[in-house]
Amino acid sequence: DLIKEKLIFPYLDIELHTYDLGIEYRDTTNDQVTIDCAEAIKKYNVGIKCATITPDEKRVEEFKLKKMWKSPNGTIRNILGGTVFREAIICKNIPRLVPGWEKPIIIGRHAHADQYKAVDFVVPG
Repeated sequence: DLIKEKLIFPYLDIELHTYDLGIEYRDTTNDQVTIDCAEAIKKYNVGIKCATITPDEKRVEEFKLKKMWKSPNGTIRNILGGTVFREAIICKNIPRLVPGWEKPIIIGRHAHADQYKAVDFVVPG
């Protein structure tokens, strides 16, 4: 809510559609919420996603998940037919809200080692 109040609503009169991509809700919905989110991005031609957990074995135990869900980033990107970008997208018209900040504001998240299409498995023994 802080991001919406400080960075969006002061500049835009806009209706926002939000989706809870937290690991617990993704588990509750069998990850359908991630698919719904991607479909909304296709419909509205825009989307903003915050950091989420891609569970490993320890997270599956910790959160008592039904299974080890795939990366929501990869799911969304595959539904949109997107790609991983490796260069910054800089928007010079975004106002700086931190006084004295001189570096560009970069929107996006760089992937690491193309791990989204990786398959996780455990070798018995």
